[in-house]
Amino acid sequence: MKKYDSSKYRTPDGYTADIAVFTILSEKKEEKAPPDMKLCMMLIERAAKDSEGNQNIEAEKWAIPGGFIQPDETGIEAAARELAEETGVSGLHIRHFGTYDTPGRDPRGWIISNAFYAIVPESALEKRMASDDAADVQLFTVADVLNLDLAFDHRQIIRDALNVIQSEMLTTKMAQNFLPDEFTLSELQRVLLTVTDDAKIASDPVFFARAPKLPFIELAVDEAGVPKKTTRHSYRPSRLYRFNEIEVIESIYG
Repeated sequence: MKKYDSSKYRTPDGYTADIAVFTILSEKKEEKAPPDMKLCMMLIERAAKDSEGNQNIEAEKWAIPGGFIQPDETGIEAAARELAEETGVSGLHIRHFGTYDTPGRDPRGWIISNAFYAIVPESALEKRMASDDAADVQLFTVADVLNLDLAFDHRQIIRDALNVIQSEMLTTKMAQNFLPDEFTLSELQRVLLTVTDDAKIASDPVFFARAPKLPFIELAVDEAGVPKKTTRHSYRPSRLYRFNEIEVIESIYG
């Protein structure tokens, strides 16, 4: 270590954590029809001034929640702290998905960001409230998000996060977080269609023929072994299914 001279190397001007938080919102439009489901994202509006009263960089633009990582914390700890400080949301299962260090990505200097994501039920975001450097916090559909004037390189971070969410939704049993314990195939299909327009999923005949054969999905039955049915989204009874304990090994719906 005696031969190491830190003055020979340029260090970054800042190290930040950004958190892309997604949810799926349901809207019931007709009594006997499955709800309309849309993938949404939580964004903050950057305040005109920071907590010290200084003009905020990228002020009044919409952004992913986030901020600078302190010397005594890890990136994921900072992500959870900044999320709570700016939106009042806590307790989410946050996962890392990327590092952003393109020169010029931040007008303040050489700022490196670790990006994290979470996709959670809407109930996890019910108590959201803007504070700290955030003037507002709102849920937007992903389609609307990509038309907003976004801060920094957050458009690219969001696009990358969307790819991660799509992959996870289609290669794991993540969909169960947005479904009742016992669900219809139509309900499952609509959750999956929030992240993809894959023809094998969008086509009713193809999906309804293939999904019941997947090893991790099974019919829900009563104590006598009779298949359960529901009319909550249709006048005709639909069979109910549930996820079992079989582990997913590869792409499962496509």
